[in-house]
Amino acid sequence: MSEQVEHGDGGHRYDPDAEHAFPDGRVNDVLEMLESDEEVQAYLEAQNVNPVKRKRYNDHGTKHVQIVRHRALCLYDLLKDAGVEFNGAADQGLDEADEAVIVALAATLHDIGHVVHRDEHPYYSIPLAADLLDQFLPQFYDVGDAVRVKGETLHAILTHHTEEEPLTLEAGVIRVADALDMERGRSRIPYETGGRGINTISSRAIKQVSLMPGEEAAVLVEIQMTSAAGVYQVDNLLKAKLQNSGLEEHVRIVAISAQSEEDDQLVERIEL
Repeated sequence: MSEQVEHGDGGHRYDPDAEHAFPDGRVNDVLEMLESDEEVQAYLEAQNVNPVKRKRYNDHGTKHVQIVRHRALCLYDLLKDAGVEFNGAADQGLDEADEAVIVALAATLHDIGHVVHRDEHPYYSIPLAADLLDQFLPQFYDVGDAVRVKGETLHAILTHHTEEEPLTLEAGVIRVADALDMERGRSRIPYETGGRGINTISSRAIKQVSLMPGEEAAVLVEIQMTSAAGVYQVDNLLKAKLQNSGLEEHVRIVAISAQSEEDDQLVERIEL
């Protein structure tokens, strides 16, 4: 992938140029199944009630999942293009094509535990996701491989938002991608309702997040901000998620602050 990957709505179809990673289109078959599954889609809608309506947090529903899944697959593709070797599927003796399947499944189901409670939601996501995976993985895998894909997917779900350390790069991708949904008020850090605290100000300062091939690292994450206040968001969210993800040496974060000051343009470039 040579083109810059910018913010998008994360449509379900994944069509990268990295044919080496998806020789049989397996990930697209799985994604189509997820998009058409009534129960999965119902969870994605229902999981937004506790965080948004009851806890006054930001969106954790269908839109968030689409963005996270899109960016997780883009991040995965950029890492593969740079020759980074993933270990989740490989350790289990699964096909290389199953790496993207694990990423797509975990990105889709990582937040369904919100239907139980916002607090500690990854732990609630595990049994709910396990039930769903048991229903549709047999459509694609024999018993042994279905168990292995299920285990790797649940591992990535568990470690996306907890202190548990990701043990696979597939899981690390989910952890980082979750934090990449941060443009203009979509930040994973809760707003301060009606206030002008640093969470509110910084969350409004993120204009655009872009993923692209890097020179010093496999992936460059470039974050455009309307003011330097966005650094708080980047430092307290994305940088924190990147730490201990397994991707630290492969991902470089650059935050660019551009704001008008009379007729001049003030630009501040910050590397984290």
